[in-house]
Amino acid sequence: MSFGRDAPYPALQLTGSIVRIAPRCTASLRDVAWFFLSAARKDLSMGTSSFSLRAFCSPMAAAILSLSLLLLLASGCSRRESRVDLGNRTQHLHMAISAEPRDLDPHILVSYNDMTVCLALFEGLTAVDEATSQPVPAVAERWETSADGLTWTFHLRPNLMWSDGVPLTASDFVYSFQRALSASLGSEYAYILFTIVGAEDYNRGQGTPASALGIRALDPNTLELKLTQPTPTLPALLALPVAYPVPQHVVDKHGGRDDRANRWTRPGNIVSNGPFRVISWIPNQQVATEKNPSFREVGQTALSAITFYPYESAAAQEAAFRAGQIHLTSEVPLSKIKAYRTGDQSALLRSDPFLETGFFRINVERKPLNDPRVRRALALGLDRRALVENVLLGGQTPARTLTPPNTAGYTAQTPLSDDFVEARRLLAEAGFEGGKGSPPLEAISFSSELNQRLLEAVQQMWKRELGISITLTLKEQRVWLDDEREKNYALSCARWIGDYVDPSTFLEMFLSNSGNNATGWSNAEYDRLIRTAGAEPNSARRNALYQEAERLLLTEAPLAPLYHGTRTFLIHRAVKGWEPALLGFHRYQRVSLHP
Repeated sequence: MSFGRDAPYPALQLTGSIVRIAPRCTASLRDVAWFFLSAARKDLSMGTSSFSLRAFCSPMAAAILSLSLLLLLASGCSRRESRVDLGNRTQHLHMAISAEPRDLDPHILVSYNDMTVCLALFEGLTAVDEATSQPVPAVAERWETSADGLTWTFHLRPNLMWSDGVPLTASDFVYSFQRALSASLGSEYAYILFTIVGAEDYNRGQGTPASALGIRALDPNTLELKLTQPTPTLPALLALPVAYPVPQHVVDKHGGRDDRANRWTRPGNIVSNGPFRVISWIPNQQVATEKNPSFREVGQTALSAITFYPYESAAAQEAAFRAGQIHLTSEVPLSKIKAYRTGDQSALLRSDPFLETGFFRINVERKPLNDPRVRRALALGLDRRALVENVLLGGQTPARTLTPPNTAGYTAQTPLSDDFVEARRLLAEAGFEGGKGSPPLEAISFSSELNQRLLEAVQQMWKRELGISITLTLKEQRVWLDDEREKNYALSCARWIGDYVDPSTFLEMFLSNSGNNATGWSNAEYDRLIRTAGAEPNSARRNALYQEAERLLLTEAPLAPLYHGTRTFLIHRAVKGWEPALLGFHRYQRVSLHP
């Protein structure tokens, strides 16, 4: 017989004249059983786990008890429905993210973790197709460009609305682009939009008025962008959160347009235009969303809700997955990858291609890292194959360049080598032979099992081979991101995931005016090469310019590449439509749950 009160529910089992409480039962007859337990509370003969039937000595009580026990026996014992099982019935997706989001404001997001949530809430003029990694229509149903490639016209779909029912028009994009480019807001991704006329000067606060920007609403459904140079990648750039619209009527209500601390993204305030809308945000617990009834494809969106759960521990994610609490993890404990890969649950493990490079940012403003010989020694003094085969274990490959191989047909031709001899020679030339005289260097990153093991391996490698001592500090993601932004570090273990499939998405990161540079490194010749390449229509000449730029970057070494990535995670069999995505962008309106 079964009966429930708390998970796991107790059951009442009759053995002779004793009723015992046993686990794993349903809650449907909870009140009946607890009625009898309460009635017997004055005549318990065996503590809290059993009581004597003599407590029910009257014929009426015995009859009621007998009937109740028969009902309980008929109901049978069953396990409590898990969160995932319930979600499968109600189309509610439960998924892990790697950290608490720093913010949900698309214009100031920098981490893939935060973008994972943002993609459920907002939509730009274009989106990224999972299968091809190419831009496809989203808010804009179509676009065209002038013969010289300098004027782009985007035609918005009719009858678009924000999640509060307010119409969304081309003017919202004008406001949003002006905000994303504002010098006061300080968006790290603003440089992505510098191809727009006036954008770079406006972002630098050099007196260019917003009205001088090449951004204009021709009518409520037509947006025009004027560019400084032909930019074939523009549709891909506009799929990034920095180009998403934000609701002016909400942003202005809750603070200044350019205020990074504006509370417009808080629960109760936030208004969005994507397939889902926020209903609650409990810090360090969950971001809960529900289907947005005003979304343009609401009728084709199968999921009713998505809840994102921040976990800093891969082990905790895996335990929650096994317990039926989440459908998707964001990572897998390194020690368990092999067991999943070779065991009878191999179908639950996914290792998808990922356009990613893991690397050290090197703060060139810190001594002795202001010496390029020291930086290059650190970049050469690594056994990358040992790192990916013995530490990372997720199918990553050694990275000796910033750009992953064959990125839109481009492969860097001047890779770094793993060369301890040359690294030691460079250190000696810089005055630190055998590491003597070099102060300990702090290496920071965000908390994760992968980062900890990777940093520990590099720490031992540099100490053993170069005599360089480093200390390790793992931080909350938001603290780590702020420290990078402020250059409050010596070495930072980071990852960069391509925003679109082109070498420029990696190489533009180290432009002098890039908000994602964060190393203090600046090189006018590098900037010239990257800008010239961006305007070059011939792919062979363009790639030749990128080759020269990357050679310069690796020689100056404001970074030390470590690995090119894969995305390894666990996925429940019920999740459908979660296609491999090289860029990691998923359109949640295409996802469904089918047990």
